Amino acid sequence: MSQNSADLPWKVRLFASLFSFTFKIMIRRSDGTLNRLLLNFLDYKTSPSPDKPIDDGFDVIKFIDKSYLEVLPNHANLKHSFVAGDSAGGNLAHHMALKACKSELSNIKLTGVIAIQPFFGGEERTGSEIKLSRDPFVPMDTTDWMWRSFLPEGSNRDHQASNVFGPNSVDISELKFPAVLVIIGGLDPLQDWQKRYYEGLKKSGKEVYLVEYVNAFHSFHLFPCVPEFSLFIKEVKDFMQKQMSR
Repeated sequence: MSQNSADLPWKVRLFASLFSFTFKIMIRRSDGTLNRLLLNFLDYKTSPSPDKPIDDGFDVIKFIDKSYLEVLPNHANLKHSFVAGDSAGGNLAHHMALKACKSELSNIKLTGVIAIQPFFGGEERTGSEIKLSRDPFVPMDTTDWMWRSFLPEGSNRDHQASNVFGPNSVDISELKFPAVLVIIGGLDPLQDWQKRYYEGLKKSGKEVYLVEYVNAFHSFHLFPCVPEFSLFIKEVKDFMQKQMSR
């Protein structure tokens, strides 16, 4: 079947990491692997811009919702739209979906969220954070510094931006939140927070799937040579196809 004869779901991938060069290579590599799914790579402003990453991302969603005929192929199917993000981009994907639930979008229907090892956190130091505190990818002293630099002055890691099911979180139980795929690595210090995210979504009555790779480190998916890479690609493809079949 030719590319022009089939609907392509619209997928936005948000990222926030130090591996942008490697990440872009992975995007190009995975494009065909994901069965010609349309990938849109969105970056966002960095310091000294005062804009929040979520605002940049949602501005793109609103722009596409309004102007999709001008910027997307005519066979792009906005009724099957996905947002995906790795690491801190997973946080952005969650908050963008939350924002979409509260907004009136005319053409885009958010079908799914793919949270790849999201960078959630909180004031409590979890077991995995203690055990893997000196992890080379996300050492705890560095993550603490990142949160202090990002969060509003006077707040702590239990802010709703980081601890999405913590004491200051938004109740999503009554919202029509899309299905979520959560990817976790057994060597990721943040895995306990990621599991709590899964549990929080489940407790709120949302459709959510958890996939854990025991030997995967944080951002493992940026390395096509690791054995989990192909498994990860298949899980994402299967999740998207399942949601699109409804």
